[in-house]
Amino acid sequence: MNLFLQILLIVASLLLILLVLLHRGRGGGLSSLFGGGMQSSLSGSSVVEKNLDRITLFVAAIWIISIVGIGLLAKLGG
Repeated sequence: MNLFLQILLIVASLLLILLVLLHRGRGGGLSSLFGGGMQSSLSGSSVVEKNLDRITLFVAAIWIISIVGIGLLAKLGG
């Protein structure tokens, strides 16, 4: 079970990094360095942003659950 949670944590961490980087930048931070500050007509719709937000929150919930699970197994098992 511990190995499964560790693998789940690694996969969720990588997915979370990828999903956060896919979000549109709100300000002029690092996203404008790579062209994120430019507005174009092909930049996506609000439906895509909402779905990306939902997927990000789902992966973040999996990440938190795996962290708590690993912590509980470490406390109870060793």
